[in-house]
Formats: sequence, structure tokens, C-alpha cells
Amino acid sequence: MSHYLWMCLIGLIAGALAKLIMPGKDPGGIIVTMLLGIAGSLMAGFFGRTMGWYEAGQGAGLVMSVVGAVVLLAVYRLFDRRTAAQ
Repeated sequence: MSHYLWMCLIGLIAGALAKLIMPGKDPGGIIVTMLLGIAGSLMAGFFGRTMGWYEAGQGAGLVMSVVGAVVLLAVYRLFDRRTAAQ
């Protein structure tokens, strides 16, 4: 149970740092920020295991979680800009 609480806390921190790095108008509040950080961490962990940086079962660190969240936020903004222009 505490693993999930820890994951949500790290996700919130990673998502908030990603939003600070990429200022601008972003959707959602604290829940969306937390989900952004968790998704960024999962993406960074998957990419790190694919590249051989992490062992099986090893999670991404905070820095890579923030990098993953920034990438997801950039992809979101790319698609959001396209749909707004149409």
C-alpha cells in the first residue's frame, strides 16, 4: 500500500517539475499533474530498460521521471496545437 502512495508522491513532484520546466497553459490540476509524472516515470523506465540503463524491475529515478513527463507534455502540446488550428 505504501508503494502506491510513494509512487503518487514522486509522480506529483515529477509532474510539477515538468510543468515548471515547460511554462505555459496546461490542463488539469493536481490529479492530472500527478498522472503526468507517473506516466513520465513509466515511460522513462520502459525506455531505460530498453536501452539497458535499468535492470528488470528497477524503476526510473526522479530525474528521468521528470524528463519523461517533459516529453509527454511536449507531445501533448504538439497535438493540442494541431487540433486548435483546425
